[in-house]
Amino acid sequence: MISSDQHPATLSPHLRVWVDGRLYEDRDEARIPALDSGVVVGNGVFEALKVTEQGPFSVRRHLERLDRSAAALAMPVPDHDVIRAGIEAVLADRTYAEGKIRITYTAGSGPLGSQAAFGPPTIVVAADSRSLSPVSAVIVTSPWSRNEHGAMAGVKSTSYAENVRNLAYATERGASEALLLNTAGNLCEGTGSNVFCVFGSDIVTPTLASGPLAGITRDLVLEWCDVQEADLTLAEAQAADEVFLTSSLRDIQAVSVWDGRSLTAPGPQTRRLAALLAQRLEATPDP
Repeated sequence: MISSDQHPATLSPHLRVWVDGRLYEDRDEARIPALDSGVVVGNGVFEALKVTEQGPFSVRRHLERLDRSAAALAMPVPDHDVIRAGIEAVLADRTYAEGKIRITYTAGSGPLGSQAAFGPPTIVVAADSRSLSPVSAVIVTSPWSRNEHGAMAGVKSTSYAENVRNLAYATERGASEALLLNTAGNLCEGTGSNVFCVFGSDIVTPTLASGPLAGITRDLVLEWCDVQEADLTLAEAQAADEVFLTSSLRDIQAVSVWDGRSLTAPGPQTRRLAALLAQRLEATPDP
């Protein structure tokens, strides 16, 4: 059964699930095979994107990244037309303005081990309403590092237990996000976000070589704004005047506290970039 972080009795009434071409009117009936390699060994990839009054955000870029993640796991190229049909199905007749979509693509049924799956791939598209992210966030530095040289560096894999553990670490400390350093001791990314540091008029984000996921919103900020990519040690990053996070669900979110240190949130540069991003996205919902 498709799982949720909520008890079934408290699931949103707006949640809709589509699996391999079928929209389930009763979402509790939505299932994938017990021997799907996405369940057995986490052999799958996914995308999460926001929905606004204008519709789903940047579908093209998300599907292109899904292709890259699938290629990293030697999975067949996902059928974009099929996935778009799933998106249309779960959003049909929606009654909410703000929502989110989760696209999950696994290698399909396979053995009880790490050998190659038998296939064919499984495609799940789910949509639900959402609350907007807070303007600012409290973050902590994780005690664990991200391996920038690992096979899954920069891949949006369903093998997400490491991020789950890191986010739980943050939650236990009253924070909503944990930032990870890489094995070289440089700033990498959050569990579900990219990070930017502001030094006066200079805006810096870690390079992709440092191991983070190439976030869709990160890419847009780099394309539309004057931002530098550079390695930053933890000490250098925490000396920033402003810090903000980006993701498809957060957009641009200021950091108000990092490891107990208060920051202006949002600061002037963060406000400027957030306003610019909002303006550009309203004009072009699928940039």
